[in-house]
Amino acid sequence: MSDAPTKTHRDENFPVASWIVAAHHRAPIMAFYRFARKADDIADGPAAPDTKLALLAAMRAGLDGDGAPKADSAPKADSAPEADSAPEAMALGEIARARGLSLAHAHDLLGAFVHDATVNRTPDWPALLAYCAQSAAPVGRFICDVHGEDRALWPLSDALCAALQIINHLQDCGRDYRAIDRVYVPDDMLAAVGVPAADLGGARASPALRGVIREAAERTQTILAVAKPFAGRIRDPRLAAEVAVIQALAEDLTRLLLTRDPLYDDVHHSKPRAAWLALGALGRHLAARR
Repeated sequence: MSDAPTKTHRDENFPVASWIVAAHHRAPIMAFYRFARKADDIADGPAAPDTKLALLAAMRAGLDGDGAPKADSAPKADSAPEADSAPEAMALGEIARARGLSLAHAHDLLGAFVHDATVNRTPDWPALLAYCAQSAAPVGRFICDVHGEDRALWPLSDALCAALQIINHLQDCGRDYRAIDRVYVPDDMLAAVGVPAADLGGARASPALRGVIREAAERTQTILAVAKPFAGRIRDPRLAAEVAVIQALAEDLTRLLLTRDPLYDDVHHSKPRAAWLALGALGRHLAARR
């Protein structure tokens, strides 16, 4: 596995510390993003589970300024390119301490990557939501903390982040199965219609699998409905605007997942469509805020 991340913040479905966010808030958000991206690359990489766990442990230590593990617990030779897995964690720890930000969210997030390093299937919808509580909610909570927002907003932030995570899982369900044999689509939903997980490796989804994906998208729409008031309750006007844009992009992607086959069709936004949706969302948000 290469040291370079598989994606940058510009490749994500949704804005990450975009120009909408105040400049002085972007550094900690980007530090958190780079930390999460590195941990994700480790969890999704080809190394053995024990090696992945050692690398993630190094990142956990790095958050607290402890640096890479000592020689007797260092990663094995097959992961030598990843031996410096702690710098992103150490950078996040430094900026968080300098700004008085809690690192609890980063520690929580690592739990999701430990899960990914050792577990490849999702038994049911509650298990998927529990995973999102580790893999997605900490990101939104950290961003709320960066902006000094009331923690009473966390349930709305959690709902939006869970929806974004599930959208990503549905978009990438075929690639995740083929590349790393990981399935986030719940086992019980697949079993209920007699669809084996192996069908996710096909060139197209069967009608039964399409039905499962549509059902998951519909459930995601319900979660997005819970998150809908979030942007209107955020005090920071720039963060509120960015959240309004993200909400609109997420709602549109769930509509795409209702009508397109993620194994065959493109279920990502083109840049022009994303820009058009963002401008529309900004206009509606600003009008409502006035």
